[in-house]
Amino acid sequence: MRISSRSAVDPFIVMDVMEAARKAEDAGRHIIHMEVGQPGTPAPLAARQALADQMLSDTLGYTVALGIPALRKRIAQLYGEWYNVDLNPDRVVVTSGSSGAFLLAFTALFDAGDNVAIGAPGYPSYRQILKALSLNPIDLPSKLENRLQPVPSDFNDLDVQGLLVASPGNPTGTMLNKPAMSDLIGACHDKGAAFISDEIYHGIEYDAKAVTALEITDDCYVINSFSKYFSMTGWRIGWMIVPEDHVRPIERLAQNMFICAPHASQVAALAAMDCHDELEANMDVYRANRALMIEGLPKAGFTKFAPPDGAFYVYADVSDFTENSLDFAAEILEHAGVAVTPGLDFDPVRGAQTLRFSYARGTADIAEGLERLTAFMKARGHI
Repeated sequence: MRISSRSAVDPFIVMDVMEAARKAEDAGRHIIHMEVGQPGTPAPLAARQALADQMLSDTLGYTVALGIPALRKRIAQLYGEWYNVDLNPDRVVVTSGSSGAFLLAFTALFDAGDNVAIGAPGYPSYRQILKALSLNPIDLPSKLENRLQPVPSDFNDLDVQGLLVASPGNPTGTMLNKPAMSDLIGACHDKGAAFISDEIYHGIEYDAKAVTALEITDDCYVINSFSKYFSMTGWRIGWMIVPEDHVRPIERLAQNMFICAPHASQVAALAAMDCHDELEANMDVYRANRALMIEGLPKAGFTKFAPPDGAFYVYADVSDFTENSLDFAAEILEHAGVAVTPGLDFDPVRGAQTLRFSYARGTADIAEGLERLTAFMKARGHI
């Protein structure tokens, strides 16, 4: 049977690393997971209890396409609490994870053949979803002096119909401050290009609060999720903020593409938003882990990285040790028992010389992982 050219997307390498780590564990090995951007904690207890309670009295059938009204209202309230932004709940769209939001956003904003700029390094699924929708991802190789974030000069001379940025970014953890975000939004406005802000790691910040694009303009799409700060990856529940005149087009697309986000996940998500103490306890773990990474990675020989402003990743230049991050990551897994992600996932051109280390798991795991990495690098004569 025939298969479309649109399906010829690259694999998500980190998922392949996860599978290799799983096989090693099945063979009896103890693997330290620094590859996947997944909190080691479950959904907040009150969120799980709220769903358990509602399952006893509710069939949990379809909801309206844009999401449960109470959840949309609570998400809008969050923007007042976090950013002092007065947000109309009607602009909130509840989605099947941030992935569902990207599908809706790209479909609503762009036509086949349009060019959409994305920073490199960046989340690999941006590129693959765009390709699958017959859109053209345009990588913007970001510079270390810009903390691996795009700047207007990276795309001013390019024919692009949109720009997607992430702050805090994956894989770097670096953030855009308000002037930098404003410059990018202004450059898009001047070009008549759409601006999309991926804010999935908001809430996981260290020295400064992340800036939402909504502090600067309403003429943008903002995408977020319950996966990271709210520790609900497998629940596949996210949200998107769109301009008021885009709500109905998005609603029509959502009705046809998804019907609705999972009802059960919406119930849990609503309760999760009031679990402040538990979520901040998770943040205490990330803060401790970040400190361990910033101190421990250089001792293991990984000295070239920008300390992360947010998220739970360190993106390191390993060009002193390898020209093939895929093989290097496989060697680390085989000989150190630590799963890490090759940079090729995030930057097809320069990623052969980088690795991403995730510190989303428990602190004991992070400490042991750093010990194993140090021993591995010593054994190879790298330190």
